[in-house]
Formats: sequence, structure tokens, C-alpha cells
Amino acid sequence: MFLRYFEYESRQARTTLNPRFEPIEGRKIRFGIVGCGRISDRHIQALEAHADDAELVAVCDVEPVRLKDAVSGTGARAFGDLQTMLAQSSAEVVVLCTPSGLHSKQAIAAAQSGRHVVTEKPMATRWRDGLAMVEACDEAGVYLFVVKQNRRNSTLQLLKRTVDAGRFGRIHMVHLNVFWSRPQEYYDSDAWRGTWEFDGGALMNQASHYIDLLDWLIGPVDRVQAMTGTLARNIEVEDSGVLNIRWRSGTLGSMAVTMLTYPKNMEGSITIIGETGTVRVGGVAVNEIQHWEFAEPHADDALVSSASYETSSVYGFGHPIYYENVIKSLRGEAEPETDGREGLRSLELLIAAYLSARDGHSVALPLEY
Repeated sequence: MFLRYFEYESRQARTTLNPRFEPIEGRKIRFGIVGCGRISDRHIQALEAHADDAELVAVCDVEPVRLKDAVSGTGARAFGDLQTMLAQSSAEVVVLCTPSGLHSKQAIAAAQSGRHVVTEKPMATRWRDGLAMVEACDEAGVYLFVVKQNRRNSTLQLLKRTVDAGRFGRIHMVHLNVFWSRPQEYYDSDAWRGTWEFDGGALMNQASHYIDLLDWLIGPVDRVQAMTGTLARNIEVEDSGVLNIRWRSGTLGSMAVTMLTYPKNMEGSITIIGETGTVRVGGVAVNEIQHWEFAEPHADDALVSSASYETSSVYGFGHPIYYENVIKSLRGEAEPETDGREGLRSLELLIAAYLSARDGHSVALPLEY
């Protein structure tokens, strides 16, 4: 399976794996959400923003109070477990907002029932589970969408376009900070939080979207060296971590992550230093372009001020834009921008970081050959 992942790396090759289904045309696409916790609200709002093309027909949760609240807020049909929802609902797309350690089993079950899958980050907590998800969806002929909504934020869209245009010249160094706050009460709010089996730590969970930027913006990573620590929280996993990274291009970089920032979320940032340009995108969640300087002017320079935006949420505003691609893909009008193989890229980096921290040495990518 791993060889298939690399065999189909290019977009041209990935199109040969298009699902074996007829595009959904002429009516609304039916969605079902599994897991009615905090992130599910973002998906509900995104579906409401696309009410002309999508409808939420089912919600599922094992916790009765959360399920009742979701039903009262959406009018969707309630289900207490996934198997019943798959057997009795008309949902064509299953959206996984459950603990990360459950994603693989649930995605495989949904795919085998003929449903497309949208899964929140990270797609899985184990490398083999992520591979199994992609393989199951390939075999079932359904789409697997992995949510990477931060890619759709206006600041990062502008930065991505600038990197791709080569305005930095050779990129020498990259640094990311995720300085957020998660008090003990956050981890105590659900038994699965802060566990290896279901959640993962500061890197796997909270900083997952920032790990994604390492590959999406800069390119394939050659080697990762990491150290992690559980410095203050009473949890199984790390509340803080640092990474050193070398890309295949020769670029060097680093990343610092902690959930111990006092007294609240402080910063989510990326700094890129190249031979002909330097940029820093900061704010609480890469929402402010704080430095933008290049050797040569470009029309995009006039967009810097308008790209920045105010937010009090680390989630950003990318979910509705993300769902636009999901809907167009299901209509047969587009290819998924972040499918299962795209999800594997950041999962591979995460697993490499944890292996490095555990074993005390750098880890080369790819993980397997």
C-alpha cells in the first residue's frame, strides 16, 4: 500500500483513482455528521453556508446530551451509533468529527457501506491506520476528504501563491510557532483527550494544521528531529514539543509548539526567509501578515493588508470554502484538493516526529520504501 501512495503522488496519477460513482447532480447532497463535539459546529455552519447544494440529514453521537443538542440545532435525524446510522440513514457523505483514534475504523466502515468520507484532522493517529483508510476508500470507489481548512485562509493562500511563484528565490530557513493554551480542564472535559490511543498530543492534535504547512508550503521533507515533553499537564501525551527539519531542497527549519502559554492563546506563526524575500505570518492563528518584503515588486503586494483578518478562533474561517471543493468534487466538477493521500503527507511527518522523540535520533522520510 505504501508504494501505491508514492506511485500516485502526482495529480495526474491520482485522477486514475477517481471513485467509481455517478456524480451527484440536480439535487442536494446528503451529509451525516458523526461526533457532535466542539468541532462539529464548524461543519454544521459550513453546510448551512451551502444550503443550496447540501443538507444535513443525520447526526450521530454516543453521548445523549450532545446528540440532543445537535438535533435541536439542525433538525437532522439522531443516531446513537455509527452502524445504525449507516444502516438506516440516507446520508451519502459521512463526516467524522470524532476522536482522531476512531477515524480509521469509522472511515473504513463508512467506505464499505458505499459512503464518501470527510474526516477531521489528523486523519489517524497511526501510520498504518491512515494507509488503511486510503486503501479502503480506493477499494470501495468513494472519496476520502481530509479537512485542511487552514489552507483556505486568505493569508496562507497569498503566501502559497508567492512561494509557488518563486518570489523567495532559494528558501533558506523556515520557522513555525504554535504558542497556545490548553488548561487541565480542557483535557479533563472528555476521557479521550490527552491519550495516545484516541487523541495524540500538542503536535498531533493542536498543531496538526501547522505540521501540514511544512510540506504544503515548502515541499517534501528529508529528515525530522524532535523532542517532546509533558511539562505541566496531567496527560499521557506531550503538552510541548520542538522540531528541527531539513527539506529535500536543502532548506532548514524548526518548529516550537506548546499548550502551556499563559494566560491564553498567543501565537500561531510561520516565518520564511529566502534569498530574495522574507515573510512572517502571525497572529493567534496565522491570520496577520506581519512582515512582507521582496527584492522585486509584484501586484500581489497590494493584497497584503486585505489578506489579514481578525479572529478570536484558532479554527479560522476555511471550513465553508473547504466544503465548496467537497461539493464540486461530488458533483464531478473538480478534484479533491486535500484527499487521503494529501492527508498522509502530514500524518507521515507527525509519525516521524514522534518516532524521533521516542528514539532520540533524527528520522528520514519516507517512512517506508
